[in-house]
Amino acid sequence: MAATTGAVGHAERATLKHLALAGALDGAAKVSCASLARRLDVSDQTASRRLQRLEESGAITREKVSDGQWVEITASGEQHLQETYAEYQRIFENSVGVTLSGQLTRGMGEGSHYVSLPGYAEQFERRLGYDPFPGTLNCRLDEESVRARTRMNALDPIVIEGWDGDERTYGPAYCYPATIEAPSGERASPVHVISPERTHHDETELELLAPTRLRDSLDLEDGDRLQIHVTTE
Repeated sequence: MAATTGAVGHAERATLKHLALAGALDGAAKVSCASLARRLDVSDQTASRRLQRLEESGAITREKVSDGQWVEITASGEQHLQETYAEYQRIFENSVGVTLSGQLTRGMGEGSHYVSLPGYAEQFERRLGYDPFPGTLNCRLDEESVRARTRMNALDPIVIEGWDGDERTYGPAYCYPATIEAPSGERASPVHVISPERTHHDETELELLAPTRLRDSLDLEDGDRLQIHVTTE
């Protein structure tokens, strides 16, 4: 991922925007270097080089044909667009945030162990302003929210620093202020999305911290639909 991020600069993101406007985010779109060059106000050679860099970075896939090429933006490319969207949101709305939705699931117990570790617990209380319930609420995000989750990269997280234990080193975690909305419409706050640097979860799983057991305070059961409003502080 680090190599991909480094290969996609401002010029490539501008090119991604025009490809998305041409329909390449919803499937393969047919484009030519000449038409793309006109939209970007650059030479055909520059447009061709940008497409090549985007392909090499994994942001697009393309298939050349006699009268152009079929271009499709990948998940990695969409992540760059989502991050750019969040940056403009911060500029024009003076804030940035994202609303995610999914289903409540039973976790693997990882959160309970994580929250109880002394090197993290002291930081949670000091930096989040509360002593978290010993466990996390787990939400499996729907497909659209998995894609939108990348906007969180434009937020400034509360950093929970890593630390050295007796037998191993524990990595950092990143917390984002949030409000959770239950199917009843009742909301709970303060809540924080926690994103450990080392985790067994993939991007479909969202973990939340709170000072209370959210299953009880919001009367939640496995399978309930949840909305999580992630914001800046």
